[in-house]
Amino acid sequence: MLKAERHKYIMTKLVEEQKVVTTDLALALDLSEDTIRRDLNELDSKKLLEKVYGGAVQVTEKSTDVFNINISGEDEKKRIVTKALSLLHDDQVIIMSGGSTNLVFAKLIPADLKATIYTYSLPIAMQLSQHPNIDLIFIGGKMQKNAMVTIGMDVIQVVSKIKADICFIGASSINIKQGLTEIGYEISIVKKAMIEASDRVVSMFSSDKLNTKMPHVVCDLKQLDTIVTDLDPEDISLEEYRKSGVFIL
Repeated sequence: MLKAERHKYIMTKLVEEQKVVTTDLALALDLSEDTIRRDLNELDSKKLLEKVYGGAVQVTEKSTDVFNINISGEDEKKRIVTKALSLLHDDQVIIMSGGSTNLVFAKLIPADLKATIYTYSLPIAMQLSQHPNIDLIFIGGKMQKNAMVTIGMDVIQVVSKIKADICFIGASSINIKQGLTEIGYEISIVKKAMIEASDRVVSMFSSDKLNTKMPHVVCDLKQLDTIVTDLDPEDISLEEYRKSGVFIL
């Protein structure tokens, strides 16, 4: 598909839905997320849309506050992550992956929670730096600029030495056979290390990620303790996931 055709498709979807999501566009157009991000950046530079974390929205006045990151579909993500707040308690050691859903979760962590949180996501670290009672450890490494996360062996070495009570891991795709999958190899390796380092694994994602797949496997369903979606836990769409033994919030 020519670039002009991609741009037309993106703008059409934006008019129809008032937002576009990078991963959804990559799947629909059978392209890499990096290609979609470049398209969104170009359209943003032309002021045809507003690039936000995880996608783009129709043009609005941009915020100058670096702590106030615009998030695509934030209200829907709030409904998802609110379910997971019950999994938090004082004195936990927590690891959080990147992703816009986890960023919304970070925003909603109660101010009185006392915990230690590790993350390799710069936006999440920025958000948690404002939390009065969180002992925050940002895991440094090579910065993947488009996703604003650190990657590489430096990150994996730190994560492998953590003994975490729980990890909250983002999902690009999930299905019954392959489990959790990612479009990027390096991110999939970091997430594998997170899972190995944690006693409990929680993945939060919107239901449009169900029954989809990406090239790189992160983990089998049996390695997930809990999944959290926007659906009712008894929804028929989740029946096979319930049968697999994973707990659904």
